[in-house]
Amino acid sequence: MNNMNDLRQIDLNLYRVFAVVYRERSLTRAAEILCLSQSAVSHAIGRLRQSLDDPLFVREGQGVMPTVVADKLWPDIDAALNLLRLAAARSHDFDPQRDITQVTIAMNDELEPSLLPPLVAHLREQFLHAPDSDATLSNTTAVPISSVRLDRSNLRADLAARRLDIAIDVAQQVSPDIAHAALASDDFVVVARQPMKLTRERYFAAQHVIVSSRRTGRAVEDMAMAKLGFERQVVLRCQHYEAACKVVAASDCLLTMPRRQVRLSSGLAVMAMPLALPDLELHAYWHRQRETEPALIWLREQLFQALQT
Repeated sequence: MNNMNDLRQIDLNLYRVFAVVYRERSLTRAAEILCLSQSAVSHAIGRLRQSLDDPLFVREGQGVMPTVVADKLWPDIDAALNLLRLAAARSHDFDPQRDITQVTIAMNDELEPSLLPPLVAHLREQFLHAPDSDATLSNTTAVPISSVRLDRSNLRADLAARRLDIAIDVAQQVSPDIAHAALASDDFVVVARQPMKLTRERYFAAQHVIVSSRRTGRAVEDMAMAKLGFERQVVLRCQHYEAACKVVAASDCLLTMPRRQVRLSSGLAVMAMPLALPDLELHAYWHRQRETEPALIWLREQLFQALQT
């Protein structure tokens, strides 16, 4: 093994590439996350192989697998890179007005009308009351926000590549390198064209409209009902609650929706759910690699404050 005890021989960029390849088990995905070409990633791993006198990764299927030496190196390299990130974060006082230039949040279409307005209002309030605030910001958030559609299949890669800062979604299983926390919970209500005495029997005898971002499969509330042994008659699937409410207003269908969305049901009768269902729980998701970044800590705090009031 070459003399790696001499700090002058250590290229920290190589270890950053090593860390991403180790986590992803793929040179292609590592290149995407690092915004490098695949040949640049291969070259970096090649230099590190030469320095450490070990293959580090061997091909397996469409990806790579770490060697015994790579497995031994990983915990220390990961800890060292985390310490460097923490040191960089502490190197200056964080000022959101200065340091936040863009925020990208992913969420499903049906959540955006109820989640985005309170967040924008909260951020506007925060910046207006900041010591160096400018009165001209009164009609803006002071932070450019991009609310984009959630792609669950690419969530991990999008967070790792910093294409997303945070995602908001229902509680679900995620990979170990994705951190998450409960953000808000909501109970379900039923809306109809006219008020009625809504019994369980009448609910399941009715025709229903559902709202889902997925093309097929059960809605969240239907999955909860199935666990209790119930199934309802779904006759229409919509992408947005606003459209679903308009359908209900012109029909005898029922719509089950989170209480947070009720403001979209103007003119419709709102009734209690005749079946005890678990609350809809929303979580915020972010990449653990960015856990200690001041900007992301700040953004998480704003989300929790905005949506839990």
